[in-house]
Amino acid sequence: MSASVALQDASPRRLALRRLVADRTSLCCAAIVLIAGLAALFAPWIAPHDPGDGDLLRRLQPPAWRADGDWSYPLGCDELGRDMLSRLIFGARVSLGVGFGVVLVSSVIGTVLGMIAGFARGAVDAVVSRVADVLLGFPYLVFAIGLMGMMGPGLGNIVITLVLKEWVVAFRVARGETLSAREQDYVEAARALGCPAWRIMLGEILPNILSPVLVVATIRMAHVIIMESSLSFLGLGVQPPAVSWGGMVADGCEFLAEGWWVATLPGLAILLVVLAINLASQGAREAFDPRLHR
Repeated sequence: MSASVALQDASPRRLALRRLVADRTSLCCAAIVLIAGLAALFAPWIAPHDPGDGDLLRRLQPPAWRADGDWSYPLGCDELGRDMLSRLIFGARVSLGVGFGVVLVSSVIGTVLGMIAGFARGAVDAVVSRVADVLLGFPYLVFAIGLMGMMGPGLGNIVITLVLKEWVVAFRVARGETLSAREQDYVEAARALGCPAWRIMLGEILPNILSPVLVVATIRMAHVIIMESSLSFLGLGVQPPAVSWGGMVADGCEFLAEGWWVATLPGLAILLVVLAINLASQGAREAFDPRLHR
């Protein structure tokens, strides 16, 4: 009886956190993403070797668990004798950094535009929504390849390209939630009290639409990482000496027969991180969406 009363008295956010903690799969996946993020953040201190230092005497040296491996290079070396573990750690800085940065910027832009369009309606909503519809009409990868082909490869250009496409997702979520929130009683009460539109959007609407926007943002981060890896694989992403997982896969494709680990290990890193982000974000959505627990 006391447990049921405690659950009834708990706030929705506290109940959502309890559901999230109880989901072991989501917690394990979140831990994997956290470890990858910390490794990327502290890469200069934890990487055993310089990712750009090569030794042709160690060319295509196999991982340490094989008979001719060396535990000083636990994941082996690539075609130029560079340490694979160090390159994977530094590659996480680009892949995760682009994913986080693009999602952060595009979520801010999309949320602001979505709130303005959903609250103001009229011509503002029509213009921004038509721009979003036009961008949605282009296939994601085709749009990114075309824009990168015009702008040229580089880290800054890839961030701009992905933001120009990605803000539409946050915009649609924020606009839909704002259209629903603007009809609620608390918004009508704020209007009756004479609150300006910007204060209503920031003080009343934004806190109520933030949860779905954040959940969608975490889901989209996995997609952005795949897009960055795809562009880097095609040679349109970051350029050497910078390291990215997609570029590592592209470099290793020529040596699959004699050095499978050069392309396989970065591919597994992309798979593991993207899968972990997807499962963790799915668990967060199920925990924080009240419509699933009515």
